Amino acid sequence: MLFAITTINYADRATISIAGPDIKKALGLDAIQMGFVFSAFAWSYVLAQLPGGWLLDRFGSKITYFFSIFLWSTFTLFTGAAGFVTGGAAVVLLFVLRLLVGAAEAPSFPGNSRIASSWFPTHERGLAAAVFNSAQYFATVLFAPIMGWLVHFFGWQSVFFVMGALGIFMAFVWLKTIYGPKDHPGISASELQYIQQGGALVDLESGAHAAQPAQVNTLACIKELLCSRMLLGVYIGQYCITTLTYFFLTWFPVYLVQERHMTILKAGFVASLPAIAGFLGGVSGGWLSDRLNKAGYSLSVSRKLPIVIGMVLSMSMIACNYIETDMLVVAIMSLAFFGKGIGALGWAVVSDTSPKEAGGLSGALFNTFGNTAGITTPIVIGYIVQNTGSFSGALVFVGANAAMAIFSYLFIVGDIKRVSLTTSLNPISQPR
Repeated sequence: MLFAITTINYADRATISIAGPDIKKALGLDAIQMGFVFSAFAWSYVLAQLPGGWLLDRFGSKITYFFSIFLWSTFTLFTGAAGFVTGGAAVVLLFVLRLLVGAAEAPSFPGNSRIASSWFPTHERGLAAAVFNSAQYFATVLFAPIMGWLVHFFGWQSVFFVMGALGIFMAFVWLKTIYGPKDHPGISASELQYIQQGGALVDLESGAHAAQPAQVNTLACIKELLCSRMLLGVYIGQYCITTLTYFFLTWFPVYLVQERHMTILKAGFVASLPAIAGFLGGVSGGWLSDRLNKAGYSLSVSRKLPIVIGMVLSMSMIACNYIETDMLVVAIMSLAFFGKGIGALGWAVVSDTSPKEAGGLSGALFNTFGNTAGITTPIVIGYIVQNTGSFSGALVFVGANAAMAIFSYLFIVGDIKRVSLTTSLNPISQPR
């Protein structure tokens, strides 16, 4: 279910990039203006992370996530209405609706992390997190061709109408499907014992525990989390890795159309090929991490090694600046996306390290850092393309972020282990 919902989540984020070339033409936008439209989602997404994490810790993932899905899908549907407005009003409406989509999606990934922490023992959590995280690639595999086809035959507005309606339907499927481990009607006593003994926080999403008074002082907790060198290194690494994500989510289809002179219909299908590689890399990275952990390697080694390997592969995209053949470019981009998938283990690390009293808040802080890249990446690339007339500098910029992610995990993070809060626990939560 996390995989299905996250697929819808990322498809709704990508709607603007698939529709982007037609929106750019219809509204007469330049590259810098498109960069700001692409980044609108991330501004509100980042700002709403900490409130979203607080809501998850306060009311539980099931009900908070339901409203998140329902609202972001409704706002996505309304985005199609920007096509009925002209001039500056259309740009403003488009920007505002993307802001609302971003704010509504804020609890999604911290919610994924909380649910994974409650349902999966430590030695299975890497693959579990990789599966829901790999939905970002599967979203492109499944929906980029469909959305390209919709734009080609029905206009760019149709993408938002179709994806919004699908998301609203899935919100109610979520409500009927998701339970905490202790509440699930199909769980056996042996399964519950197995996941609990393996390190799953089975009380996190169960019954009265899913909606409870705040166990931590929020501001003090944020300060305590930021003072952890390990977590700060993870946050910096996630910012760099997410830069790669937002390049593929926003500018990659435009790169194919503008730099490689493909039609939007062809670009929609071609964009799905690196995404297939990313999906396979994502599942492979989670599998490799759990295999290493089961084989006796420390949590630090089993999480860091796939991240480093993946980021090295991601840096290969810089080679596209020296290649003319389109199919070879697609192959290199697929290799880079495969590497990005292998290295996208940040949410497994969050599940491993978040304090049990503040899983939502910890995940939200992690996602705040990561998705700040959603603000900077589209704008920086927009300025690079506008001022140089090509994507060469943009690919170097993205590759350099992969290198910085390697540095962060190797030289800043240190040992990966669960954080125990000391100074930010409310008196009622402290052990007696």
